[in-house]
Amino acid sequence: MAKPKSKSKGEVKISLQNLSMPELNYPVFCFKHLQTKPDKDYKFYTEFILRLVKLCNLSWKEIDKTHKHSFGTEKMEIKFLKPDMPSFVTPDMDSLTVFRANGDNRPFLGIRRSNVFHILFIEEQFGDVYDH
Repeated sequence: MAKPKSKSKGEVKISLQNLSMPELNYPVFCFKHLQTKPDKDYKFYTEFILRLVKLCNLSWKEIDKTHKHSFGTEKMEIKFLKPDMPSFVTPDMDSLTVFRANGDNRPFLGIRRSNVFHILFIEEQFGDVYDH
């Protein structure tokens, strides 16, 4: 391992050797595979970001025990979704996980891999991703 550079005035020295990675028990949200192009509903996206912050303060166990129209989830079969699936979704997958994006129950959908939730679709307008 390379020697850390000496710290200059005002810098904080952090050694990677001292950082431990405890098992995360909260969701980490990833937008890499997002298929939805955000429109101009700024209020919706502000509420969505605030919802993500609240979800990150819950454990996965707490989320699993919460009602689907609150901070919990439900499954949605892929066959009921309108958009095509990205290549990230393999043929053996038959459903996506649905969270609520804000207080009016518009959803965002994705795939959980370990503690990372990969967001694929955000339904800005009801009916864009699936019929309700």
